[in-house]
Amino acid sequence: METTTNAPKKRILSCIQPSGIPTLGNYLGALKNWKTLADEFDGAFAVADLHAITVRQDPAQFRKQISDVLALLLAIGLDPEKSILFIQSQVPAHSQLAWILNCYTQFGEMSRMTQFKDKSQSHADNVNVGLFAYPVLMAADILLYQADLVPVGADQKQHLEIARDIAQRFNTLYSPTFTVPEPYIGKQGARVMSLQDPLKKMSKSDPNPKSYISVFDAPDVISKKIKSAVTDSEGSVRFADGKEGINNLMGIYACCTGLTNAQIEADFAGKGYGDFKAAVAEAVIEELRPVRERYTQYSTDKAYLKEVAAQGAERASRVANRTLGKVMKKIGFVLP
Repeated sequence: METTTNAPKKRILSCIQPSGIPTLGNYLGALKNWKTLADEFDGAFAVADLHAITVRQDPAQFRKQISDVLALLLAIGLDPEKSILFIQSQVPAHSQLAWILNCYTQFGEMSRMTQFKDKSQSHADNVNVGLFAYPVLMAADILLYQADLVPVGADQKQHLEIARDIAQRFNTLYSPTFTVPEPYIGKQGARVMSLQDPLKKMSKSDPNPKSYISVFDAPDVISKKIKSAVTDSEGSVRFADGKEGINNLMGIYACCTGLTNAQIEADFAGKGYGDFKAAVAEAVIEELRPVRERYTQYSTDKAYLKEVAAQGAERASRVANRTLGKVMKKIGFVLP
């Protein structure tokens, strides 16, 4: 008689900072795929509020942003009954393990982090120790949950590498304690560029509001921004070098409709940029409509958000404290 075994799902962890409303780029490049990841893996998803305070925050606004991002995670379809969905600062083990891992991380390693160099230039008035040690807190986030996989963009690869180095170093000094995480390379999401400068990545910190689309922009705002997007003088909808503006719009349209570049080129053969931009705007509006509607529902239900956060913190703490206890015992701390 044949027997079948159900292997446990691999754990995947992903976090998002509550640093303002995400852009269309954040959504298409990452958030849109989180629901699929939650179905395929044992998912843990966090609002990374501890990471956000390397930049000064207005307390009332910060509190609202944390709540809003939790509502957004529910709006994209994450189920708090199936995945661990939590607010990072509500699980003290993150801060505790981060300090311990600081003592197993070399100053030279942190000095080589390119993102620290970039951010210390853009925030020259507040180059704090937290900004310097940011990757160690990120390592603690990952290692606490024994994550097998971590979705990473190009700007986070170096941080995952240091998390792997720290895990391997600790495992070698003591005994196997941490799962050494692997990068998760899934279906390629759109790398969405600025609508006004398609050589730059779309960013909510761009001083030109026409350059980015917020997940919660109203349909008429989305339409106006896409109609004003930079293109070229050729007038032909095709993917090619030197047509960065059209390439960007084609990437957005492909991500929203599932069409290939070849299909898009065929559909718009003989048509101008006006027709194409109108189609892109409509596709984006329809893509974001259900997310915006569910977000409105969740963000106004403060009691439910509080319940989700409390349940998530409890579930996350059970996993995190188990790891933290092992770490502290191996180092030699006297446990209560």
